[in-house]
Amino acid sequence: MNILIYTLGCPKNFNDSQVAAGILEEAGHTVIMANDDISDKVDFDLESDEMQQIDAIMVNTCGFIRDAKTESIEAIFAMSVYGKLLIVSGCLSQRYGEELYKEMPEVDIFVGVNEYDRLPAILEAYEGKRTMYVRPYNEELESPSRKLADEHYAATIKISEGCNNACTFCAIPGIRGPYRSRPKEKILEEARHLAAEGVKEIILIAQDTTTYGIDLYGKLALAELLRALCRIDGIEWIRIMYCYEDRITDELIETIAQEDKICKYLDIPIQHISDRILKAMRRRSDGAMIRERLAKIREGIPGVHIRTTLIVGFPGETEEDFEELLDFVEEQRFERLGAFMYSPEEDTPAAEMPDQIDEDVKAERLDAVMRRQIEISLSRNEEKVGRVLDVIVEGEDEDEGCYIGRTQYDAPGIDNNVILRSSRELQPGDIVPVKITDAFDYDLVGELAE
Repeated sequence: MNILIYTLGCPKNFNDSQVAAGILEEAGHTVIMANDDISDKVDFDLESDEMQQIDAIMVNTCGFIRDAKTESIEAIFAMSVYGKLLIVSGCLSQRYGEELYKEMPEVDIFVGVNEYDRLPAILEAYEGKRTMYVRPYNEELESPSRKLADEHYAATIKISEGCNNACTFCAIPGIRGPYRSRPKEKILEEARHLAAEGVKEIILIAQDTTTYGIDLYGKLALAELLRALCRIDGIEWIRIMYCYEDRITDELIETIAQEDKICKYLDIPIQHISDRILKAMRRRSDGAMIRERLAKIREGIPGVHIRTTLIVGFPGETEEDFEELLDFVEEQRFERLGAFMYSPEEDTPAAEMPDQIDEDVKAERLDAVMRRQIEISLSRNEEKVGRVLDVIVEGEDEDEGCYIGRTQYDAPGIDNNVILRSSRELQPGDIVPVKITDAFDYDLVGELAE
């Protein structure tokens, strides 16, 4: 069977799609990825003659917040017009499977986030009758194979599944189940395989990477895992995503600082700074603890770039709370920052809280944060003009006669780009020295430093 996979959502979803594709191909199916990774737009022509050869379309959905759910539903309807066997997988199926089964007769098979290892059997058993496969969670975290992106110089490794944090706004624990770390040996085996396939950058992902190992080894073991990953030949960059600030230990800070392969970049979704809002979110840190940990990270890792995510418009957020958040953005001058409006999610405590914020107020607050951040981002980028930075090449813009890449301070599909001119031909995955000559709000311009 020829199967097209179209993915929405976060890097964890794209990781799942690659795993699903590998499992399907090992079972004898042919898989085409409509978008290889989160940084890609759809690179498969849905109107082409090649589409006629497709037997089935799998839409791997996101169900985290309202906008993501809307985008997933629109994609499902868009794919349904082709008249192929339609499979809907991922968080939306896991969370709303029964409701979607009733409301979307266009879909032939619904599968949750824990069914990818069973996809070949599910397809073999399909006899034209609509079906749904959703388990609460899957203890088995290993997959027999994985289909990498066509240009696979960077790849994610999921080091755990699920989450034990009880943030009042988040539905992920109910979707993905309790926290389960993968054994270190299995992660290292996957990393060695990726290195042998030509991968140069490993991106560690999980719902909470900093909790890694607590369930298996009785201790926080991310630093130990990182040191082992650094010993693997071929891997040049290691990036850490989705950290909780209260579990960024002194040992972890020291390891990041000492190991050259570890990108001096930390993704720490802080969410807010007001003690009152943090408590309502059921976060483990208060404002003082967050500031203390950020200061320790910057002191211990020279040149570190911190990415954070903030929520505006959480229930009960007053003007004073929001002004405190704005002042915090200005105070910390984060190198990378994203924000989103609070979205009330079913079956989460925050959705039932009083004093829900009007949508127009949320939008105004989001705009205020991002307007403040764009000035900071430009200033941070201007500080790099004149410096020589290592840049990983991601592709070529032939029309403009330049290459597109990013520094170690930028995660693929999320952060800044470097627009690079070179007197010699470069290939995706090359890591080259670039002298930065100009800066914009979210991009840098440079030339190859010979």
